[in-house]
Amino acid sequence: MDVMKVHVEEFTVATRAREDIVVVTEQVERVVARSGVKNGIVLIYLPHATAIVTANENEPRLREDILNKLRALFPRGAGYRHDEIDDNANAHLANLFTGFHLVMPVVGGRLRRGTWQEVMVIEMDGPRTRTIVVVVLGE
Repeated sequence: MDVMKVHVEEFTVATRAREDIVVVTEQVERVVARSGVKNGIVLIYLPHATAIVTANENEPRLREDILNKLRALFPRGAGYRHDEIDDNANAHLANLFTGFHLVMPVVGGRLRRGTWQEVMVIEMDGPRTRTIVVVVLGE
């Protein structure tokens, strides 16, 4: 009988600009490998209200398209009430509507992702140092 394992690790990444995309696939894959979990799930969680985590293709023009679409959907300086306190309401809205966590399968001891999928942190209020919490659950 296999025993359910829970493995938790955190790491940080530095973003370089107000809006930025940082690929963290390798770091997540290393956590999954160290977990010893053969089959289960991995939760990738950002304890931040102005950044996003997702999985998508790491192609330079697509990264530019992603940032441009987020800027169009959640423009800075659009009269948000929160901007009276901090000039980052658009980043909070982007986080709310796109996501601060991601769940992916672990199969055969590896992160199961599509051919072109990379785990990405999307910065909307940088540059900052962002913490990524990785929780691996399974047998």
